[in-house]
Amino acid sequence: MADPSTTLARQIRKEAARLGFAAIGFSAPVLQPVAMQHISDMIREQRHGEMGYMEKRMEERADPTLLFPSLHTIISAAISYNYPVYYGDGLPKISKYALIDDYHTVLREKLETLVATIQLLVEEPLNAKITVDSSPLLEKAWAEEAAIGKTGKNTLLKVPSAGSYIFLGEILLNREIRSTTLPLPNYCGSCSNCLERCPTGALLKPGKIDASKCISYLTVELKRDFTTDEAAMIDDWLFGCDLCQEVCPHNRQASIKANESFVLRQNLISITTEEILNLTKSGFHKLFYGTPVFRIGLRRLKRNARAVADNLKKAGLATTV
Repeated sequence: MADPSTTLARQIRKEAARLGFAAIGFSAPVLQPVAMQHISDMIREQRHGEMGYMEKRMEERADPTLLFPSLHTIISAAISYNYPVYYGDGLPKISKYALIDDYHTVLREKLETLVATIQLLVEEPLNAKITVDSSPLLEKAWAEEAAIGKTGKNTLLKVPSAGSYIFLGEILLNREIRSTTLPLPNYCGSCSNCLERCPTGALLKPGKIDASKCISYLTVELKRDFTTDEAAMIDDWLFGCDLCQEVCPHNRQASIKANESFVLRQNLISITTEEILNLTKSGFHKLFYGTPVFRIGLRRLKRNARAVADNLKKAGLATTV
């Protein structure tokens, strides 16, 4: 007779596939000392820049039952946004994940649907908590524990057949669900493309990053004005950066493509720094509402655009409308 927990896991996987998830897995809320040590080291070495929130709620990161007292299972789910993007010369670049509707909303809706299905599959009342970047959870650690991916040298999770252009979300459940899985291998091997391609030296060594040098951190997380050096570091990236992912062989060879829920906003690919600098609040709202860019606000976006415009001008690549 089949283990009811294993049967339930199989049914959940089937529904997750129908919803378009690239991978899904289950793990028990065991301690993650290695992941916690990595975070502690990052903070101690001040490699987290000015992201003060990383210093908080460490107890909950270490023990997710503090977030959800009845926790028995963490469901980790990954969805792909690996669609092709072609940037024009002399134009500012926006990271792939920000050229579509905000993944927080899309992913949460799909996880809510999955929870509703799980409730139909079990007899007793189900208690669940959905988190999409909304709780101090060790997302990559739990994804590895559930064997849906492996963290690469660029510190990003790689999912088999999908690569690293993925969004992660979790469901915390008060029910035990177990599924037999094997640990995934290290996919990077001897490849060091990402370390060599990072123009700012943010990737100090395999699996170790200095966020304060990362273009994504500078353009998305940093709230103050740039120093002269920081402005030069972002080059032509208006929001985010995909360089360490663009050179990854696993992303180039990925067979699982972007989920159909993510529709590329073509008008954002051809936008110029001049257009950004001339934006009004209403224009900003019209262009970026519903995308990840909207959360940094118009002031910081113009800060980024001024730096990019100056960098493009110095490189002789400035483009105007």
